[in-house]
Amino acid sequence: MVRGKGGRRHARRGRSHLAERLSRPAQPRGPYRKPEDAQLLPTIRAIVDARPSYGYRRVTALVNRALRSRGEASVNAKRVLRILQANGFTLAPHTAHRPGRTHDGIVVALRSNVRWCSDHLELRCRDGAVVRVLFAIDACDREIMAWSATTTGVSAEMVCDLMIACCERRFGATKTPHPVEWLSDNGSAYIAKATAQTAAALGLRLLFTPVRSPQSNGIAEAFVKTLKRDYARLAILADAETVMRLLPAWFEDYNTIHPHSGLRMLSPREYLSRSA
Repeated sequence: MVRGKGGRRHARRGRSHLAERLSRPAQPRGPYRKPEDAQLLPTIRAIVDARPSYGYRRVTALVNRALRSRGEASVNAKRVLRILQANGFTLAPHTAHRPGRTHDGIVVALRSNVRWCSDHLELRCRDGAVVRVLFAIDACDREIMAWSATTTGVSAEMVCDLMIACCERRFGATKTPHPVEWLSDNGSAYIAKATAQTAAALGLRLLFTPVRSPQSNGIAEAFVKTLKRDYARLAILADAETVMRLLPAWFEDYNTIHPHSGLRMLSPREYLSRSA
């Protein structure tokens, strides 16, 4: 031992010992595992089997919901990712190039019932039929407040009915207590005279995205991707009747179960209940 500044003692190591350590081949570390991982694996496996399109963050959110319901301690995302990797459950890495310009506008609202976004999407069936789904989503809590589906074109009447359903859902009336923005694209059903008249009667302020800029309605566009990726692609869409039968369960699952990264991995209904 040698005594350095401040009276601290330091162990002296010979140069031969250090040279031996440098020349010694490195021993590869094996995969890190905890004994409790085996107990957690069945819960993770059940979630991955039911929701194969979920990444590790959403899997972690559902795992922790299950653990809390059993009165057990939650786990962090890194541990779940490690278990997924060890068992080959991770998704393939995303390598696609994202074309187009970046939209710098602000779509997200800081509280509910300030801005509602609306859009529609198409689901193609194996028999060639096309189901068009119209919906409205809150820009803060991300709840799908109302939706409708048709095998024909989206009409102004459908948009008007959707607006009325949203007002009844959120306010229990056919008139908003304060002005609410209604953001959509420039589709014919949204810019129709009947739509403008209904919006004015309900207390909605119509807003439209710039032409050829779907990013300006990013919240609605994100939901379209979610519905197709996490629901439609995992089902066999034989015909329009099958799609119509599946849609109610998909929307209910999204509102009550689906973890959302913009809501701290809560579902829309969980976020609403905690914000009340």
